[in-house]
Amino acid sequence: MKVAIQGIKGSYHHQVTNLLYEKADLLECSTFDQVAQAVASGVVDKAVMAIGNSIAGSILPNYTLIRQNQIYITAEYYLDISHQLMALPGQKIEDIKEVQSHPMALLQCRNYFQGYPEVKLVETNDTAAAAYRIHRDGKKGVAAIASDTAAQLYELDIIASDLQDVANNSTRFVVVEREPNYVDDANKATINFTTSHEPGTLARILTIFGAQRINLSKIQSIPVIEKPFVFSFVADLELEDLEQFLKAKQQIRPYVEQLDILGIYKNASL
Repeated sequence: MKVAIQGIKGSYHHQVTNLLYEKADLLECSTFDQVAQAVASGVVDKAVMAIGNSIAGSILPNYTLIRQNQIYITAEYYLDISHQLMALPGQKIEDIKEVQSHPMALLQCRNYFQGYPEVKLVETNDTAAAAYRIHRDGKKGVAAIASDTAAQLYELDIIASDLQDVANNSTRFVVVEREPNYVDDANKATINFTTSHEPGTLARILTIFGAQRINLSKIQSIPVIEKPFVFSFVADLELEDLEQFLKAKQQIRPYVEQLDILGIYKNASL
């Protein structure tokens, strides 16, 4: 099985892939856009993609990538995230002038670095890649925020542990594939829709979901890239059975201009 991830070995995407699939053949991508395109083009069988974090919130552009590339969420997974600060052996936090990591990781560790205002925080494309470059280039005075797996892989010392602002820090990952892959016990759906312009339309849609006993575990507005200052809604729906969703989908049709089903799948526990 060939699986695309954003990042390289030692990244959190790599960890989730190892937990879900044994002996997966990795395609390492520098951007989420490349990940989505790899799935859509059939270069890989599936991909693992972060979609949100309990501290930093949703990664809204990834929903747009799923819709635009016409790929589908087929599973989800929650990973407990523990960020480590790592550098070349023999260094201490006092020696560090610059810290590199993915923007989401930096965002999740804001409070820690308030105690070190002299340290420059630099955004990179991946947590593990930041660790790898320090190892490759022998960079002293530079640290990375990444996983303990990355520290082991790239022979770095962990100089501070569990940097995240909140102890219970979890990232939600989804598996995406080129075709929908419905399972018998599917009990969650992710949809993206735009409403008609009549007043109260969104309220009517939400009322329909409620009448069908569908729980909205999340609803957020996201920009419609092709139409400036026009927004659509992405929603996660928790279902008792698929028939509920099919009925609700038909009932909301008069109130939506566009409806895309991004995935129907089995939910995962936190």
